[in-house]
Amino acid sequence: MQIKDIFKVIQADITQLDCDAIVNAANNRLLMGGGVAGVIRRKGGAIIEDEAVAKGPMAVGGATWTKAGKLPCQYVIHAVTMAMDFKTDSAIIRQATAAALEVAEELKIASIAFPALGCGVGGFPLEEAAQIMKTVSKAHLNSHSSTALRGIIFCLYDKQAYNIYEHVIYGTR
Repeated sequence: MQIKDIFKVIQADITQLDCDAIVNAANNRLLMGGGVAGVIRRKGGAIIEDEAVAKGPMAVGGATWTKAGKLPCQYVIHAVTMAMDFKTDSAIIRQATAAALEVAEELKIASIAFPALGCGVGGFPLEEAAQIMKTVSKAHLNSHSSTALRGIIFCLYDKQAYNIYEHVIYGTR
């Protein structure tokens, strides 16, 4: 399977995607106040945060899932990219991406949409995050030959982030 067959880079609002699961770049207490998490809570309902907080606190780099409330997807996978100090790094983004993909395997879903993990509130560089997420996603697919995943979507809200991810994911950078 070629990268372009399974990886897709889009510029959109992740909360409006019709896919099986979207990923929330979460803090370790799973509170959904700002950034992508805040948008997910506002559009999907407080039920998402209530369910998430009941599963926390979690280790940084881990992931868990909740139902998606009023969102069009079935699940929100909460990938813990930072503690309450809002700091992240490449190792954490690598672990959180891998953990989110493992949760997708447990749920046996076909499509998952990621934001740029760690790049909003965490301030991590977009290009480095894109490279990490691409590498981890490829490794995951290579090690899970019977995966149900048929689509890994990198969903970026703004044009600059979209352009960076498009170049990195499709190999032009």
